[in-house]
Formats: sequence, structure tokens, C-alpha cells
Amino acid sequence: MSLAQLSGFMLGSLLRLREHQSRLLATALAVAVVAYIGWKIVQSPDQALQFAFNGLAVGAVYALLAMGFTLVYSTVWFFDLYYGAAAAIGAYGVFYLRSHDVLGGQYAVNSGPVNVLFAVVTAGVAAWALHVLLYRRLLRRVSPKALLVVGGLLATAIGVYTGLVLANPAELHLVLSPLVALLVAGVAYWGLGHAYRQLVDSTGRRPIAAIAAAAIVLGAFVAVLVANTPSLGLYLSWGVACLLSGTVSLALYRGLYVTMRERANSPLIMLVASLGILLAITAFITIVFRSAPRPLPDTFGSEPWTIGGANIKGFNVFAIGLALAGFSILLFMVKKTAFGKAVRAIGDDEEVAKVVGINTTVIIAIVFFIGAVYAALAGLVSGHDTAIQPRMGLLLLLKGWIASVVGGIGSLYGAIVGGFALGMLEQFGIWDLAGEWRDVISFIVLIVFLSFWPQGLIPRK
Repeated sequence: MSLAQLSGFMLGSLLRLREHQSRLLATALAVAVVAYIGWKIVQSPDQALQFAFNGLAVGAVYALLAMGFTLVYSTVWFFDLYYGAAAAIGAYGVFYLRSHDVLGGQYAVNSGPVNVLFAVVTAGVAAWALHVLLYRRLLRRVSPKALLVVGGLLATAIGVYTGLVLANPAELHLVLSPLVALLVAGVAYWGLGHAYRQLVDSTGRRPIAAIAAAAIVLGAFVAVLVANTPSLGLYLSWGVACLLSGTVSLALYRGLYVTMRERANSPLIMLVASLGILLAITAFITIVFRSAPRPLPDTFGSEPWTIGGANIKGFNVFAIGLALAGFSILLFMVKKTAFGKAVRAIGDDEEVAKVVGINTTVIIAIVFFIGAVYAALAGLVSGHDTAIQPRMGLLLLLKGWIASVVGGIGSLYGAIVGGFALGMLEQFGIWDLAGEWRDVISFIVLIVFLSFWPQGLIPRK
């Protein structure tokens, strides 16, 4: 055996020994954690149930963040730190629209310049979306000038409507009722048409007039219910906050990320740019709302139930269900739809996806929008459980990233498993410690996984 072969053999043996030792140590750590949790459960079942439920509730927030983060990362392969700001926008968007409920009408945070800013951003995003989705399709039928004029007027109307919604938070149920009617009618028209094809006639023409009339009647009925139910204002503000967060994400993608990806094409530069966006939005939130913690209004299920000696709030059960529903919807979209196939193709090779005719710009834009909506949901759910503060986005971003590492970077299954696992580890970890140690435990978990399980619990395939 030559010296080079002997050196290679010894190096390979050393690497295998170190890998074997790492696996043994990792297994020992896992067994120790399981044994500790089991001992605590035996020691105090009631308290263990409380910690388990708290872990699931907190884990639902982490899972929502991790799912949005994972969807974007597995598509464009860079860490978009904006999603911390998206979570903060979701929470503060609700506070912005419902501050009169929280503070008893004594102090209003509604600001004209903020309303105008979001109206302009929304109008710009709407103009871009109309141009990308409809301009080329209609260009052969309608003159370019007419398309530009109509598209500009429609985008302006959408922006003005957004400003109107933000300027009238107390009448949110009234201002949003026409939009609710339009959305319900559109979904009903699609659903009724699909059901007709499946159940009645899969080959013949649909009775478009009858289906449209039924959809319009249903939309109008729901709109009247919404307009006559002021208590829905809080839950309508959830939708507005999520849409605003997604709209800002689209504006950043089209206005900044597209140019940077074309010119720089560097994940590091993208990371630094998104960090700057996160810090800028955090500073903007601090200027508008001040740095003091703010509460969000009480929701349904705020009164705790006592089950098995543990106090459980219905809203936290809803948060857990929301995370599971969000995972199911995202999994269906990615695995069963043409959109999901396009997302996976872009994630595998964006240049090849362009060659086969996929409009990567539009698909990635939708991915950014969905990811921001999930982050906003996580932020507002967290905000209803604890007070909100401007820097909450940074902490939630870190927790969502740690959850992704625990579950497996780029794995959708890993995102939800990692979120709930991190929540449980945090809660059981502070059993004998002060609550302030929770963040320390999260970073210890991060270090352990990066050292021994860098692929996570469910690695991306």
C-alpha cells in the first residue's frame, strides 16, 4: 500500500470514527431529553399537560413562520429576512385598525400619511399585476393606450379603496362589505361551475347566467350579513393586515429583489438587503407606534378552560388548528396543483423552468405573497396572546428560522414538525427555570441541531 493510499485510509477511518462518535453523542442527548420530559410528566402530570399545551400553542406560531420561510427559501434559495417584518406588520396592522377598541377611543393611531403610503404601494402592485397578467393577453384585442388608461384607472381605484379602508377602521365592516361580496361571488361562481361539470354535465356548456345569478345573490347575502355585524371588524382586520403584509412583500420583490437577482445574483447580497429592509420597517413601526408594548383586542376563546388540571384557551386551540390547516393548504398547493409543479420546477432549476415556458417572475411573486401572509398570520396570532412591540419581528424571525433548522431546511413537513418541536422543547426546558430562559433554550437547540443533526428531523428530499 502506498503512502497516499495509507493516508487516505487513515483519514477515512478517522472521519468515520468522528461521525460514529457524533451519532452516539447525539443519541445520548436525545435519550436524556426524552428521559427528562418523561420524568417531569411522572412527577407532575397536571403541570406537564399545561407545558405541553403551551408548547403546542407557541409551536403553532413558529410553524406558521417556518412554513412561509420554507416556501420562499426552497423556491429562490436565499434567506429573506423581510418575513420578520411581515410578522410585525400583521400584528401592528390589527392594532392600527382596532386601536379604538383596545384603548377605548382615547387614543387613535390612524395616520393620513401612513394611509397614503399603503394606498400608493397597493396601487403600484395592482398596476404591475394587471400588466403582467392581462396586458399581453388583451393586447391583440384592445389598443395599448386604452389598456394603459383602463389599467391605470383600475390600479388607482384599488389604491384609493385601500386608503379608504385604512382611514375608516371603525366602519371596517361597512367599507369591506363590497369586497367581501365580490370575493364570495367569485368563489361561488367557480365552485358552482366546477360542481356542475362534475355532477351534471362534464361535456356540455354550463348555464353561465344561472350560475352567475346564484353567485351574485350569495355574495350580496354575505355582504349584508357582514355590514350588519360590527363585531366582525376585528376579524376583518386580520385579513386586511395579511393582505397589506403580502402587498409589501410583492412591492419589495418587484421593486428590489428582481433587479438585485438579475444584477448581483448573490445570496449574500440578497441577505444583507433583506436585513436592511427588516431594520428599516422595524424603525418605521417604532416611529409610528412608539416603542412601548401594545395589546391587541380580546378575541373569541379568551376565557380559559380547565382540562385535566391545565388552563387552556380556546384561541390557542384555534391557533394550533390554523397552523395545521395552513400546512394542509400549502401541501395541497405544492403537491397537487399546476402552481405547485411550477414552484418545484423553479426550485430545482429556475433557468430550465424559464426554458419550458414557466413565468418565473409571476410564480415567485405569488410565493413571496403567500410566505408573507403566513408570517403575518403568525405575528397577529402571537400578538393576541402576548403584547406586541416593534422588535417582535426579529425575534419571531429567529424562532421561525430555528424551527426550520430543527425540522429540516427546505422541507415543508419539517417546517411544521420543527415548529411544534421547538415550542415543546422551549416550554419543557423552562420547567425549573425562569421564563426569560426560553430564548436561551431555543439557541441551545439551534447549536445542538447544527452540530449533530444539520439535516433536521425531516430532511428535504
